[in-house]
Amino acid sequence: MLFNSYGFIFLYLPVVLLGFFQLARLNHTYAAAWLALASLFFYGYWNPAYIGLLLASIACNFAFGSWIARAAGKAGREKGEGGRAKHLLTFAVVANLALLGYYKYANFFVSNLDALLGTDWNLVNIILPLGISFFTFTQIAFLVDTYQGKVREFNFVHYVLFVTYFPHLIAGPILHHKEMMPQFAKPATYRFNYENLSVGLTIFFIGLFKKVVLADNLAYYVPMVFDAPAAGVHLTFVEAWGGALCYTLQLYFDFSGYSDMAIGLSRMFGIVLPLNFHSPYKSVNIIEFWRRWHMTLSRFLRDYLYIPLGGNRKSKLRRYLNLTTTMLLGGLWHGAGWTFVIWGGLHGAFLVVNHAWHAVRKSLGQDPKAPLSRPAHLASVLVTFLAVTLAWVFFRAPDLHAATDIAKTMLGFEGVAIHSDHAISTRGMMNWLFAALAIAWLAPNTHTIMQSFRPALDAPEPTEKTRFIWRPSGKLAWLLGGIAGYTLIFLSGTTEFIYHQF
Repeated sequence: MLFNSYGFIFLYLPVVLLGFFQLARLNHTYAAAWLALASLFFYGYWNPAYIGLLLASIACNFAFGSWIARAAGKAGREKGEGGRAKHLLTFAVVANLALLGYYKYANFFVSNLDALLGTDWNLVNIILPLGISFFTFTQIAFLVDTYQGKVREFNFVHYVLFVTYFPHLIAGPILHHKEMMPQFAKPATYRFNYENLSVGLTIFFIGLFKKVVLADNLAYYVPMVFDAPAAGVHLTFVEAWGGALCYTLQLYFDFSGYSDMAIGLSRMFGIVLPLNFHSPYKSVNIIEFWRRWHMTLSRFLRDYLYIPLGGNRKSKLRRYLNLTTTMLLGGLWHGAGWTFVIWGGLHGAFLVVNHAWHAVRKSLGQDPKAPLSRPAHLASVLVTFLAVTLAWVFFRAPDLHAATDIAKTMLGFEGVAIHSDHAISTRGMMNWLFAALAIAWLAPNTHTIMQSFRPALDAPEPTEKTRFIWRPSGKLAWLLGGIAGYTLIFLSGTTEFIYHQF
């Protein structure tokens, strides 16, 4: 089931909301259980066979979390218990990664082994369970937080809800136990609130507009370019850049739109989710980009991979190696393919160059965090955006041949021809690109618009000055109604979210 479908908006969501708040009048545990069951139905609507896998993962991780907590608690009183807690944590994390590795990387591993050894091993094509990366990472974070003593509550119903909670289950954000469990325990969460409903609906329809009107219209032009190399079509410089930019903006509005919808849906239930996007294409460098793009994944990679590897606590060389390793594994997390590894490697290289440049500036007595002049700021944003766009080519391309072919054309190795004889039309593409770029670079983001109502957890303070601050009013209600109505018309062409496949 997709957020951008009539069945979800007009049937599933009203029924789940009504059932949650009606049951909450009787008992909060009943309401939490209802929401957990509704979330399992939402997940199973895609493929009921994988509900068992999800529930088994939840039961095993909750059991290991309980054992780790008891062992870690005894560690301060009994010699040897600290080691037992660490062994339990290691086993549980490895088991989670093994499960993820089997479903996500077994086909990739066998196909590469066949190519290397010239064999032809027959492996049944393994279907990737929906959202497995997100619910696996969420539970690994729970296990590590438990070992570190950050988890205080072990309520099984709340834990099931924490993992399966339908707004975040399919494509994030990646949640921390300590962020969500206190909210599920608050009595105020179970009381219907008109402000939460209006704020949630506003954020939801802003996200739906991003997905349906912007991302899906940009998506029309993307396959024309990325499928061209396989069809023997030689792209021009303009077509290659046009297709790459269309995908760059499609991916942003698709995933940012989903994250807005997740935050809006959750707010209707009185639950506040963490922010996942904060205008990343306005970043002045790659370091800032990764603080603004898929923020909960960046946080996870930092806390559970980069810092345990040593972070920046050792030598500069070790720091750069840690950055590169983190980004390579982050690329592989997104997909089982060499194109994803190269994408991660490119961002690792970008980060190394960015940190090295900061080090050079510090050695010259300059402050890398000092505000830039207006021209320098604009130039930095443009250079960062173009680097990110080039890297996205490897993220989207079906194979290395297509990625390198398009990248070489973008870099001018195939000349800078503008006109071609084939059927890729750039006029409509350019219209959508100009509109999407104007919104991404010039318009305030959802968090800035909704800043008066604490739309997300631990969100940075808005730095943009804007007159578009949302407050309940008749005019804004009519405007939102117009946006919602216009967006709902386009739902007949429902498309999946890009990040569902990761």
